[in-house]
Amino acid sequence: MTAARTGARTVARNPVVRGFAPDPSLVRVGNWYYMATSSFEWFPTIPLHRSRDLANWEYAGHVQGAAPGDSLAGVPDSGGIWAPSLNWDGERFWVTYTIVRSVGTPYFDLDTYVSTATDPAGKWTAPRRVPSHGFDPALFHEGGRLWLLNLQSDHRPGGRRFAGIVATELDRETLTTVGDTHLLLQHGRLVEGPKLLKRDGWYYLVLAEGGTGFEHGVLVARSRSLTGPYDVDDRPLLTTRDDPTLPLQKAGHAELAETPDGEWFLSHLTARPLHTPDGPRCTLGRETAIQAVTWDAEGWPRLRHGGWHPAAEVEVPGSPARSEGQAATGDPAVPVGASAPLPTGAAAAIPAKAPAPEPDASQLPSPASPLAWPWSSLRGYPDPSWADVTTRPGWIRLRGRHGPESRWAHSLLAQRLTEHRAEAEVTVEARPLTFTQAAGLVLWYDTRSYLSLDLTWAEPVGEGQHGQQWRGGGRTVLSLVERDEGDVREVVVVEVENVAEPLTLGVTVDGAEARFWYLRDGERTRIGPVLDAGRLSDDHGARLRFTGTMAGIHAWDLVDAAFTADFTGFRLTCTPE
Repeated sequence: MTAARTGARTVARNPVVRGFAPDPSLVRVGNWYYMATSSFEWFPTIPLHRSRDLANWEYAGHVQGAAPGDSLAGVPDSGGIWAPSLNWDGERFWVTYTIVRSVGTPYFDLDTYVSTATDPAGKWTAPRRVPSHGFDPALFHEGGRLWLLNLQSDHRPGGRRFAGIVATELDRETLTTVGDTHLLLQHGRLVEGPKLLKRDGWYYLVLAEGGTGFEHGVLVARSRSLTGPYDVDDRPLLTTRDDPTLPLQKAGHAELAETPDGEWFLSHLTARPLHTPDGPRCTLGRETAIQAVTWDAEGWPRLRHGGWHPAAEVEVPGSPARSEGQAATGDPAVPVGASAPLPTGAAAAIPAKAPAPEPDASQLPSPASPLAWPWSSLRGYPDPSWADVTTRPGWIRLRGRHGPESRWAHSLLAQRLTEHRAEAEVTVEARPLTFTQAAGLVLWYDTRSYLSLDLTWAEPVGEGQHGQQWRGGGRTVLSLVERDEGDVREVVVVEVENVAEPLTLGVTVDGAEARFWYLRDGERTRIGPVLDAGRLSDDHGARLRFTGTMAGIHAWDLVDAAFTADFTGFRLTCTPE
C-alpha cells in the first residue's frame, strides 16, 4: 500500500512507485495523471503508470517501439533509454527521450527521438530522430509552437560534459529545426533534466542538479522570455545532499503538475538506502515520489511542508468524484506543466481541442498474459523463439542463448524488487549435458553484478575442470555463482539427486543479505553462505550504474543455442518495512 484515505483526501506514502522507476515525468490529462520513467537497457521500453489521486499508481502500458527495430542489442549496462519526458498538447501525448549507446565516455553516442499517441496505452508513432545535443530532452508546447529542450554536452578535452541547457524550435509536423538553437542557462553546478512550464508570465526551468547520486537535487530558474536570460533561485526546491540520515535520499530530477483544483505537485526520483559496512547501498534503484508544492510571495515554488527535504507522507487530492452522466475523465483536457495559462491571444490554441481520453483497458497488457508486466527482458522483447509459453501450458520454456554477460542475446526474464525484504522462488526442469548449458534463478543488477543459482553440468566428483571429454561421464549440479565487477566466483557446487524431477530453487533477501536455497524432500536446504546483495546497487563500484535489483529466470547454451529449460510457479514476494 502507498496511500491511506483521510476524509476526501489521500495520504501518499513515498515512494509511490517503488523499485527501479527513475526520472519520472508527470503530466495531468483531465482527471488522470500519467507518469513515464526510464527503462535503460530493459524492455518494455518507457513504462507508463497512471493515477487518479497521485498516491495510487498502476501500470498503464509502455511506449512500444521506442527503440527502433525493437532492439537495444549491444547497448552497455545502464545505457539505452534515458529520462523520457511525457506531455499532452490537447490532442495527443508526446514523448521524447534519448537512447544512449556509450556510457562512461565523453561522447555518449546518443540519439534523441520523439513519438506521439492519442492513448498512452495504445499505438505510438514510429520514433523520429530530432537534434541530439545531449541526454534528458523535454518538449514544451506554446501557442501552436513546439520547443525541444536539452542538455548540451561538450566532449572536447577540457570541455564541460554538462555545458548548459539549450532550446530548439521544431516544426510540429515534420519535427525539423526552425531557426537557431538558444542557450538558456549555464550554471556552475551540474544541471540536466530540464522541464519548462509557464505561470503568471514567467517561464520556469525545473532542473536536475548535482548528478543522480547522493548530491542530487532540484534547482529552479525563471525568465520573462522563453529564450532567456534565466535567473536562478537562491535555494534548491528539493534536495537531500545536506542530510544523509533522511530515509529518502538522492531526491532530484523533478517535474511540476497542477491539479484540476489549482494545487501543485512535484514528481521526483528518490532512493531508500541500506546502511552497510561498505556505505549506503540503494539496491532497489531509484524510485518515484510525490511532493506538494506552493508558490511564495515572490513567485518561486516551495515545498508545502517547508524546507527542501522530501516528505515520506504527503497529503494529496482524493480521486475526483463523478456526477451522474459525467465522463470518467472529467472536463476536457488542459495541458498541465506546459503552457498554462497560455499567453494573451493564444488562449484557444491548445485547450479543449479534444476530450481527455479515458484509458482503454482492453489495450493494457492482460494480467493473464504469462510474459506481461511485471516481467521485463534485456535489450529486446521476449520472443517466442526463446521464451515459449504455449508448448507446455503453465510453464515458461526458455531456450538458452548467450551467456549471462552478453549484451546481445541473454535469455532472461526478471521482475523488479520493490522492498528490501523479498523472496523469490521457481520450479525448473532441465537436463544440461555440458558445462556450456545452464538454467536457473538469478538476482540481477547487470552483466557485471549478479548472483545466480543454476542447474548445469560438472565433471565427476574428484576430477578437476578439464573441459568436456566428449562425451564421457559427469553429473548434474547446482552451481551458485557470484559476479562482482571484475571477478566471477563459483561459491559452491552441489550434486542434484533425481535429476529427472523438477527442482524448486529460491532466494531470500533481507536487506543486503541474500540466502539461496532449494527444496529437497519438501524441506528448504541452504546452499552456500550468505551473499552480499548490497553489491547489486547503483552505489557499488566505480562505474556509472542506474538501474536496480531484479529477480528472475534465465538460461544459456554457448554452443548451439538448443538447450531448453522449463520454469513454473515463479513467485516474487516483497514485504514492506
